[in-house]
Amino acid sequence: MKPVRKRFDIQITTANSSTTEIFEMEKSIVAYKGMLFTSNMDDMLYFRGSQRVEINKDEIFPDGYETKLLMSGINVTPNARYYNLENMKPGNGQVKVEFVDTDDGRTVFQPYRVSLYLDCLMDDGSK
Repeated sequence: MKPVRKRFDIQITTANSSTTEIFEMEKSIVAYKGMLFTSNMDDMLYFRGSQRVEINKDEIFPDGYETKLLMSGINVTPNARYYNLENMKPGNGQVKVEFVDTDDGRTVFQPYRVSLYLDCLMDDGSK
């Protein structure tokens, strides 16, 4: 098995809106080890963002789960930054994210990018 990290981007272009993306994983992915959210504008993601996440049609995080709970600061070592998914099986290979931007009164909306990182195990064909 070979560790790989996958990145998927969601563009948030409208304030107070919901954006849904379904990401297809390669068939060679055999497990999800961890998950992390980042952004090109961390303050927007931290204060305004929430989401629902499904893997293989199973709800991992419910509606309204605050993104700040799935972010990691630079004071955390790189090997400890991901939310542990405990080698979850990929099933149908789909990861669905329903991201919601909500005005919080502390930020002024500007378009931003939300990035989902998945720490995965890939079958590299070796035994």
